[in-house]
Amino acid sequence: MSLRDLLRTISPGSKLLRNLTREEAYGAFDEILSGTVEDVTIASFLVALRAKGTTVDEIGGFASAARAHSKLPCEGMAGLVCVCPPISGTDLAPPLEVASGLIAAGAGARVLVHTDRNVPPSRGLTAASVLEQLGGGVTWDPKEAEDWVDRARFAALAVSGMLPALMTLRSVRDGVVMRTPLSTVEKLICPPSASVLVGAQSGPVLGVAVEVMQSLGHRRACAIQGVEGGVTPSVGKRTRGIELSGEHLVSLVVEPEDFGLSAPAEPELPLYCPAPEGQGAGDNPALVKAAGEMNALVLAGEPGAARNAALLGAALILKTAGRCMTLAEGVDAATSALDSGRASAVLNELRKIQG
Repeated sequence: MSLRDLLRTISPGSKLLRNLTREEAYGAFDEILSGTVEDVTIASFLVALRAKGTTVDEIGGFASAARAHSKLPCEGMAGLVCVCPPISGTDLAPPLEVASGLIAAGAGARVLVHTDRNVPPSRGLTAASVLEQLGGGVTWDPKEAEDWVDRARFAALAVSGMLPALMTLRSVRDGVVMRTPLSTVEKLICPPSASVLVGAQSGPVLGVAVEVMQSLGHRRACAIQGVEGGVTPSVGKRTRGIELSGEHLVSLVVEPEDFGLSAPAEPELPLYCPAPEGQGAGDNPALVKAAGEMNALVLAGEPGAARNAALLGAALILKTAGRCMTLAEGVDAATSALDSGRASAVLNELRKIQG
């Protein structure tokens, strides 16, 4: 069935209303990525899905099609964990997944952070902007990302580098404005052999994300409802998550007080200047610079809420990667990697590789 035909089956009020099968979802996204469908039809399809609600089979089919069109790095690489925050970024929360990823790499994990820059409609702060401030860089080349992970244990890769067709969809997502299943699918463009830590918004999407990763063949994964839907846990309250370990789905709770890492407020950027209309936090040079400086202070050992949040994030990465059995062990390993300078050494190695 064509995308237009499938649109009739998922449109609210239609007598044909039903969920798509996994095969139909695959075909729909394959057609979208082919570049032969008008933007208005794609937008209508995404909005209808948002109104109907998406199933595990639908998201799984979309993600499978996206992977089939992508150049995936690091397939079969032992110990790899893909860290997948919202690709459109955050509005106010600093992207501390950079510091967390470097800390986890310093503790022995192989870390691939999925990112991009100025993705609509949010055009938020992302790891790409932060790493450029730190001199660590981000790549659009999957082969280069694989080389960086192999040599430095850390890389940040633009999702649109793996799947260039996403670039042509940016005008569609900018016009739709609301969050659509595309926001979930682009976080799942990972090699099936990798462990995956993915940020999730509040609500039922948490369980759906983990079940989808299980259906895609992952053996280890975690979906976490971090700050602004990211992968960084809160330091002011408990953070909910669901972990996939082998065949089992297990509820996960991150309670910062349990590790002596609570703080009276979440890490906040010291500077916020509203961006011009139609732009976002990622378009604001002063805000991007402040986000980079906050990550640099964490790596330099500065105490405070940002350090606490980054350590919790690193512990989650290490647990998802299977390098520790418990979050407490992960926090200990992360703290050692940070305080010993091994996390900073990863960043220095990355700078050296990039020349």
